[in-house]
Amino acid sequence: MATNTFITIKNIARQLLPRLIENLVFPNLVHKDYSNDFVTGQGATIQVKKPVILEAKDFVEADGVTAQDVKEQSVEVTLDKLATVDVEFGAIQRATNVDDLNRLFLEPAAVALAQKINSDGLGVYKDIIYTGGTAATTPSALSDLTTARKLLNVQKAPVAPRYALWDPEAEAKFLELDTFVEADKSGTTEALRNGSLGRIMGFENFMSQAVKTHKKGTLATAGTAGKKIMLKGAAAGVTQVVLDTDDSALTGTLVKGDILTFTPATGDAVKVLVTADATAADNEITVKFTPALTMADDAVVTILANHTANLAFHPSAFAFVTRPLVAPAGVESYVTSYNGITLRVVRGYDMKYKKEMLSMDVLYGYKTMYPELAVRFLG
Repeated sequence: MATNTFITIKNIARQLLPRLIENLVFPNLVHKDYSNDFVTGQGATIQVKKPVILEAKDFVEADGVTAQDVKEQSVEVTLDKLATVDVEFGAIQRATNVDDLNRLFLEPAAVALAQKINSDGLGVYKDIIYTGGTAATTPSALSDLTTARKLLNVQKAPVAPRYALWDPEAEAKFLELDTFVEADKSGTTEALRNGSLGRIMGFENFMSQAVKTHKKGTLATAGTAGKKIMLKGAAAGVTQVVLDTDDSALTGTLVKGDILTFTPATGDAVKVLVTADATAADNEITVKFTPALTMADDAVVTILANHTANLAFHPSAFAFVTRPLVAPAGVESYVTSYNGITLRVVRGYDMKYKKEMLSMDVLYGYKTMYPELAVRFLG
């Protein structure tokens, strides 16, 4: 088969990357961190600077000003995700022109990579304790947006920009509302044309098929009906406790992202976010959580039910971090970057299967930087 001259590793990379960026949703809405420093592969750990948060104060001439202590803070991010699409190079060579190449190969490859990158990103909901809505009830009214807005306002999130990502069920419900459908009320017709739901209640609203469903741990009492999971002997300031039961048996698990409510006999209930998976043993379970307890009392423990984890947030809540991958030795490759995304394309020979292969991959990681700037909206 004659080699088509327009099919080169460089051309594939340069045409694929813009299409990939067009199909991304979540990474385009959050803080991006990128540099030209190459890394060797998946698992590399780097330091990422957090956006600085400052406070505006009244100026009093008699007092003068006091300079705020601007400390650059960094968080450690592991580039633990490597999205890859691998195909036989011979299949690509069947394209007879550039349009064929785009339609039959580049567009599907871009969509596949974007779906993986979007899906990985929306797992950050597990870091968010602030919630609105009701578990197992699809958001469907403008009051849901005003609730999300209020929660971010209370948490002193910057008013702009703000984004909301909704699952397809919520999108379908919202599109039954005139406010979403009538473009003149949302200010633009472009939003509906490009797949966005438009700007409503201070949020740029988007639908994502990658919005996660949280399945809570299976922790439960195993004996008499009506018995409770208990926190006994709590101490204020701790981030790890042992839970047991007023029954004869406690079994099951807690998973990262579970939200627990501790309800004491007197005083206000307290919510915490489970930060690591745990399994019950000997009728008790040790659980790690955030924030630190603010109560020192026995309490009944309940677990937030299964739910869809829609997200409303300011971009600084999360970071999407990418770095270019080094080119492997002895093969043809090309690395290209644009708008904070790096794509590597490699052409090589698979000795095991005796085939010439083309690999397209993106190395990245996500990090929650300011969880208080996001709300997990339940559905």
